[in-house]
Amino acid sequence: MLRFQSLTHTMRPLHTITILTASIVSASLLGACDTGAPSQGTPGDTAAQPAPGSGAISNDVEASRSTSTVANNAEPTKPRDVRDLASKTDAEWRAELTDEEYRILRQKGTERAFTGEYWDAKTKGVYHCRACGLALFESDTKFESGCGWPSFFEPLEGAHLTETRDTSAGMIRTEITCSRCKSHMGHVFNDGPPPTGLRYCINSASVKLKLAE
Repeated sequence: MLRFQSLTHTMRPLHTITILTASIVSASLLGACDTGAPSQGTPGDTAAQPAPGSGAISNDVEASRSTSTVANNAEPTKPRDVRDLASKTDAEWRAELTDEEYRILRQKGTERAFTGEYWDAKTKGVYHCRACGLALFESDTKFESGCGWPSFFEPLEGAHLTETRDTSAGMIRTEITCSRCKSHMGHVFNDGPPPTGLRYCINSASVKLKLAE
């Protein structure tokens, strides 16, 4: 079927004419209008990365991991956008997040120690990814590590976090990101308390606490 489409074509500065043309809607035309290309984060400020356990490597962390998991009785919070979050553009993330949240979540930055909203929080609830709302940690697994960032010894459900070997800042560490929206959370080290021996060192700007009912 033919459909008439109004196209505005610029002939010279300050003068435009409208040309009516008939076109067949094709897959290539529709593809040219797609603006959902994945955004690529670039390494941000890493000067304030956690010093404790800085020599931890992925294999050591995996060897220390407990096989037990914390039960998750509640359904994960649905994302704010029904589209595949991995396809959101950089401009869309910038529009949704504050400058500090964007720097940390999308550019792998780090907030200064002892300054974040939750570094010393003891309120009961569940910590969710600030970018997409995915449930990540229970407050019962939070402990005082003395490092200045919120620390947890076990995630709410292991499948919700992705671990990646990180060799930035002259160290070998294990970065953790949200499995759903790929946002940066922090790093995991093998110097935590029992029963896992792990310390998930998280930026406050990367999570949002949902209070227990």
